[in-house]
Amino acid sequence: MTSSSDYVEKDRPIEAWCDPHNLHVRLADGRQVSTPLWWYPRLLKASPAQRNQVELMRDGIHWPELDEDISVDGMLHGRKAPGAKQPMEVA
Repeated sequence: MTSSSDYVEKDRPIEAWCDPHNLHVRLADGRQVSTPLWWYPRLLKASPAQRNQVELMRDGIHWPELDEDISVDGMLHGRKAPGAKQPMEVA
């Protein structure tokens, strides 16, 4: 997570949701950031119900049942969870 001195109000998440392939976050300034679920193995393996139990924090998103925290800064800078691997394409 970013330190409190790095916090920028415009980057505060105001909504977060997952579809079957992506995590979407709407920010205070109206931008929407989307990243692939495979970037976050815990979210990828979770049920849709678990993915939708989110808590918004000042600088990120928290899934209490999954013990997962994702920062907006990490999403904006393309940081994947350690060990995240892109799934193989099925031909």
